[in-house]
Amino acid sequence: MKKFYRIVADKNIPMIEKMYSSLGELTVLDGHSINAAAVREADILLVRSVSLVDRKLLEGSRVRFVGTATIGTDHIDLEYLKEKEIGFASAPGSNAQSVAEYVLAGLLVLGKRLGFSLHEKTLGVVGVGNVGRKVVKLARAMGMEVLLNDPPLAREMNDPSKPGAHEPSAQIFVPLDRLLEADIITLHVPLTFEGVDATVRLFDEFRISRMKKGSILINTSRGRVVETQGLRKALENKHLSACILDVWENEPVINYELLQQAAIGTPHIAGYSFDGKINGAEMIYLAVCRYFDLQPAWNRNEALHDTTPRKVMLDSVDSSTNEIVRKVIKECYDIERDDAHLRLMLSLPENDRKTHFKKLRAEYPKRREFYATTIFIPSQHQQYADLFSALGFTVETEMIKQ
Repeated sequence: MKKFYRIVADKNIPMIEKMYSSLGELTVLDGHSINAAAVREADILLVRSVSLVDRKLLEGSRVRFVGTATIGTDHIDLEYLKEKEIGFASAPGSNAQSVAEYVLAGLLVLGKRLGFSLHEKTLGVVGVGNVGRKVVKLARAMGMEVLLNDPPLAREMNDPSKPGAHEPSAQIFVPLDRLLEADIITLHVPLTFEGVDATVRLFDEFRISRMKKGSILINTSRGRVVETQGLRKALENKHLSACILDVWENEPVINYELLQQAAIGTPHIAGYSFDGKINGAEMIYLAVCRYFDLQPAWNRNEALHDTTPRKVMLDSVDSSTNEIVRKVIKECYDIERDDAHLRLMLSLPENDRKTHFKKLRAEYPKRREFYATTIFIPSQHQQYADLFSALGFTVETEMIKQ
């Protein structure tokens, strides 16, 4: 006899109906509306980061499994789930490529505004996990020197009991004080509160003040990793030349003065590519199937079959490599548009700004990752084929005629 499950899910998890409607009764809600009454009779709860899943939400409910279609878990009380023997799954790495592409898009925009080329700069990457590794790959493809800092990973890689320790291919890490010498620092750490590797306010006023004068700070991790007032002070006194922020302390009630100071500000959407969302949704769907011993019935190709491939012709190379890449990336992702949409909140009454921030996230348009764009490269510009391939684009080349 086929089992019947009651499922409550955030409506912004893509393909949710196609994935779960065959498993039983599916109720989709705005993530902010998921409360104790809504989940009381549910067997499965599927959320995104806007829903706090804790004892208050779940106590007295039938929930047996919680899935979050996000890489972060700071909105989930994992100890409570363990105590109650409730199954759990998240989606680590699901949107890593999306975030890395956001970082590159932002760097190229700043390069144009401030008059620098990426190959002239050193990038410091704090946190070399799923996202950080992809950022490193894109940065090196653009010719940047890269410094890496990740104390937990460094300890693991130096542990002789761990497979692969001391291998020649192991990344070389530097202390955080050394990384502060980089021209640009980008943060890709989880939000943690305890221990030697705690990241809450990792970049406080003191640490920001020790960054290289004129450098740039990028935060796409969690807002509380950076101290708002310390960052504002460093921007005001010109110690930092710019910052790119996708995450903010106290979201969705963000510091509006900091938004005005930021070179690029966006509403926590760096990882919001359509592909990243599908990855996250699929990861928790497969986890649900494993937990309840079900045969997966959803095919990923269904999610993508109706998307229109984008093609870009590289027919003009009369500018720098940075500018050529920036223009191509803008064809598939315009980060300045996201920045402009967030800045509209500054013209709204203060009571409406929180709603505007939430709406931008909830109604974010479909954005495809680089691989979904094909770059057609004529024979006279073949030297760009390797670069765009390294950046993740699909490349079609014309054979050079003899």
